[in-house]
Amino acid sequence: MAKKIIKRFMPSDETIKSNKSLQFLGERLHDPNLWHLNRRSVAKAFAIGLFFAWVPLPTQMAMAAGVAFYFRAHLAISVALVWITNPLTMPPMFYFAYLVGMWAMQIPPSEAEFIFSVDNILATLGDSWQPFLVGCFILGIGSSILGFFGIHCAWRYQVRSSWKKRNRKA
Repeated sequence: MAKKIIKRFMPSDETIKSNKSLQFLGERLHDPNLWHLNRRSVAKAFAIGLFFAWVPLPTQMAMAAGVAFYFRAHLAISVALVWITNPLTMPPMFYFAYLVGMWAMQIPPSEAEFIFSVDNILATLGDSWQPFLVGCFILGIGSSILGFFGIHCAWRYQVRSSWKKRNRKA
């Protein structure tokens, strides 16, 4: 199922490899782990993509692609997982990161009423950027670890289930 989805929406690896603007990457672009689905490359891709989903910069996808390329993780999955933070999910996710950062830094919640306006956000930005970034880092590391080991466990479970089915048929 996952292979069909990736093949439908992603260009083929031959198309990417023959792209002239990517030739500066050299032979490493032909590494099979960047394009094929296997347990190690997918687990690394989940770790990378979930970490960079919590990075509050507009260059998330480029950073995820660069790290995936360096660590030989599945490139498409790494970049696609960054899309967890999109315009609809970003406000609640980043507010949660701010709350986690406040908890980690042991900062008591403010008693002031929050008014959603650009002026109010800019006025309180000086006090909130540190807990926000600490929360993003904590959640990035945590979701990265959970994603990495979660994929390993899910992959092993699926393989064991397939073997059990195969043995029952035999």
